[in-house]
Amino acid sequence: MNREENLNQLRDKDKIWDIAIIGGGSSGLGVALDAVSRGMSVALFEKADFAKGTSSRSTKLLHGGVRYLAQGDVFLVLEALKERGRLIKNAPHLTENQAFIIPVYTLWDRVQYSAGLKIYDYMAANLSLGPSRYISKEETLRRMPGIEPKNLYGGIVYFDGQFDDARLALAIAQTADHAGACILNYTKVTSLQKNEHGKLTGLNIQDQISKKKYPVQARMIVNATGVFADNILQMDNPEAPKTIQPSQGIHLVLDQDFLGGKDALMIPKTKDGRVLFAVPWHGKLVVGTTDTLREKPKLEPEALQKEIEFVIETASGYLTRKPTREDVKAVFAGLRPLARPKEGSTKTKEISRSHKVILSESGLVSITGGKWTTFRKMGEDTVDYYSKVTGLKVPDSKSQDILLYGYTRDIPSGHWKVYGSHAGQIQDLAKENSAWASSIHPDFPNILAEVVWAVRSEMAQKLDDVLSRRIRMLILDAQAALDCAEKVARLMAEEMGKDEEWIAAELEDFQKTATKYLIKT
Repeated sequence: MNREENLNQLRDKDKIWDIAIIGGGSSGLGVALDAVSRGMSVALFEKADFAKGTSSRSTKLLHGGVRYLAQGDVFLVLEALKERGRLIKNAPHLTENQAFIIPVYTLWDRVQYSAGLKIYDYMAANLSLGPSRYISKEETLRRMPGIEPKNLYGGIVYFDGQFDDARLALAIAQTADHAGACILNYTKVTSLQKNEHGKLTGLNIQDQISKKKYPVQARMIVNATGVFADNILQMDNPEAPKTIQPSQGIHLVLDQDFLGGKDALMIPKTKDGRVLFAVPWHGKLVVGTTDTLREKPKLEPEALQKEIEFVIETASGYLTRKPTREDVKAVFAGLRPLARPKEGSTKTKEISRSHKVILSESGLVSITGGKWTTFRKMGEDTVDYYSKVTGLKVPDSKSQDILLYGYTRDIPSGHWKVYGSHAGQIQDLAKENSAWASSIHPDFPNILAEVVWAVRSEMAQKLDDVLSRRIRMLILDAQAALDCAEKVARLMAEEMGKDEEWIAAELEDFQKTATKYLIKT
């Protein structure tokens, strides 16, 4: 992706795009992917970096949602299982089949969870990742040596998908970009354009890097801003009611040996009825999540102390080695953009994760709710509104068959997997310049050539873009990210032609951000 080339596309003030999308997280990128699959012209504007918000702060699972099945949301589970299967097929370099174990401590648990997971298997049909089965106490302890053995009866193994959320978002952006879409980060929508009848005709944006302003004409405008959707709805109509109920989920990152093995732990019912996961991911163990009502959305939400204590306390009940605050490598928080129920329920775990498409009187189309696993279907359902808004016929969606950027059957090993077919090009950079073959941090496998690649090919503009979302170091080990920040910033500055003032400003900004990922002990 070339940011300057995409900005140049906006200089043609007479061009009318079929769809202009506000928001570069999973839902906005899903709309872009679906629209380009139909041959439509697309421009997408993200005010920060792709997946900067909620879309890079998930539990890293592609799943139908076992707990949604327990709540009776069968349609959502069926839809998600279908989308899970498609995504694993279309992006094997960014996804994988992950085995989960539910520890069983009573005979009733065995009966209850076995029955539920057999239904889950059946619903996945030919897209199943493997059949669930009961395993003995001995096999459970062998596969998961860190699990608490006291009163353990056995375990139930089932399969779901796992992925790298920020890297998947980037791959979707790159796929749409290569199909001709104008995909831009750090471009903020400042106002909407309307005709004399009050119908939307376009929007005005400002490049957050150069501060230049651009008017953009579009036949349909999509509000895909997640927890910030109400801001755009109120930009369109100051009297618009709130549609979003933000719900915060946090995750703690521990060393993987707290659990041991390659299997993930699923705790189906915590003391307040939530589900908790402990998932091996990029050499660490991601433990979460919570479900806490928040009223005001933030781009950088912070974990509440009660959430941190809840995760530590719950995990400690299932692990032989009890984690403490000192053991936490990083904590990250995300806000789910749940569709606000009419009754205004405050029990967030009972609010449906199904998505909603809202059509405003002005023609603004807003996509709210939903989950990462169903991003493509969310995009399809949103683009289907094109004919309602414009009166023009919309071609059929073909997004379910698009192979995502970097797709390859020859998956690279180790941390190179996420680059897919482009891993060799990054390794070639390290051969061209031996300095770029150096590791970024001694505890991580990443090399400096990946920073160069992020700047040249992945539209990374800021230090946080590289260390948080191109290379996932910030959410894996916040202190490690801080320790190598200056080295990375200097290489970025060299690549981008930036000066010492830029380096100092980036380091200051990153220090403020990274501090939120550290737990005070």
